[in-house]
Amino acid sequence: MARDFGPWSDTNGRGRVGAVDPNRGPDAGPGMYPVELTSGVVLADGTPLSIRAIRPDDAGRLSAFHASLSQWTVYLRFFSSHQDLSDEEVRRFTQVDYRDRVALVAEMDGRLVAVGRYDRLPDTTDAEVAFVVADDCQHHGIGALLLDHLARAGWSRGITGFMAEVLVGNTAMLRVFYDSHYEVEWGEQQGTVQIRFPIDPTARSVAGPAPNHRSL
Repeated sequence: MARDFGPWSDTNGRGRVGAVDPNRGPDAGPGMYPVELTSGVVLADGTPLSIRAIRPDDAGRLSAFHASLSQWTVYLRFFSSHQDLSDEEVRRFTQVDYRDRVALVAEMDGRLVAVGRYDRLPDTTDAEVAFVVADDCQHHGIGALLLDHLARAGWSRGITGFMAEVLVGNTAMLRVFYDSHYEVEWGEQQGTVQIRFPIDPTARSVAGPAPNHRSL
């Protein structure tokens, strides 16, 4: 669900569905599984991880993954106690158009350990991004990997900027954005941090994140 980002918001409806621009990304329309989003990576500690786009048949695995999360992790992700996903939520989270709405899962030895997604804000080139990592797999760089893969997927599909709303107490997630090397703009309001940044890969800093972060 898109949240209020002041001048960046548009809450009049969901993103429209159309063809992918072949000049900017894969020539695949909605409903075609994006195999190009599948990759294998190795974490800093040597653990292999696979990343791929979510599928409708991940419904049961997504429900089990969510139920396995601690109450604190769930609260940080949903801003409330939300231990069980409804059937409608599972359907919405696993059935995406792979363009205006993209969701990626990370798997370790066949186990789903993280989910990241973006949802385009209606009639814009911006999208809201969010991700959650299993409690026992946090602090291993998986969130940063998902952000990087989502940014590349979004850019190839016409998304130019990401937004997020993060609880002030979610220091691990804030660190992911801070260390991302994107030019992040920050704004704090009522216990949450509003984040906005362009995902143009040519504008991404290679020298480090600190000089490219500024306060609103």
